[in-house]
Amino acid sequence: MTQPGCNVDEILAALERTGRFEAEKNCVQHASTSVYEHSVHVARVSLKLSRKLHLPVKERSLVRGALLHDYFLYDWHVPDPSHRLHGFIHAKIALKNARTDFSLNPTEENIILRHMFPLNPIPPTCLEGWVVCIADKYCAVEEVVRPRFRSSH
Repeated sequence: MTQPGCNVDEILAALERTGRFEAEKNCVQHASTSVYEHSVHVARVSLKLSRKLHLPVKERSLVRGALLHDYFLYDWHVPDPSHRLHGFIHAKIALKNARTDFSLNPTEENIILRHMFPLNPIPPTCLEGWVVCIADKYCAVEEVVRPRFRSSH
């Protein structure tokens, strides 16, 4: 379901106006990539992947869910006992924060809550959730590996 005008930058701007999305710029995600940069990367890759494969997704929900999938709003690299199980708990924290700041639909909630499959054992129940789950893994690997190859050449 390609929706004319579904644009990552427009949806991002709306989230920045009404929530705490800008706080992600101060939190490291992978290597030198901020959570903000990672979330935007995942949203762009998710949209590109769904269009390339002609998947019948709700693009606005796909993009919003991708942008908010890591809306946990802390730097998990900072030593703190509450960050110890970050990989297992941050999806629930991101969903709680996103629900506080935004009105979410069930697809967006599913994307946020289930994006860590298989680390979190319950898989997404919507196509959009699967797309973001896959895009998240792809982006994470790229963000960790890319700087290592740059510095070795």
